[in-house]
Amino acid sequence: MKIQWTGKALSDLVRLYEFLAPLNPATAARAVESLAEAPQRISVHPRLGERLGEFEPREVRRLLVGDYEMRYEIREETIYIVRLWHTRERR
Repeated sequence: MKIQWTGKALSDLVRLYEFLAPLNPATAARAVESLAEAPQRISVHPRLGERLGEFEPREVRRLLVGDYEMRYEIREETIYIVRLWHTRERR
């Protein structure tokens, strides 16, 4: 399946990096790298993440990537990466 990042998800990735980088640039780079690579697993196994019923009838799922939550939506042959954040953030 094709992977498409939304503008909000890309902004989340930048925001997470900018938060972590002043504290530890290496950790920030590793976190962003793992989040950027996670959709490769999803493209092979699209229903890997837990389905979120509150978005019915849309098929929105969440996948935990270390301490981060990635939300994505499956639409036909495309997986949209919708949002990401650290699990300790108040959302």
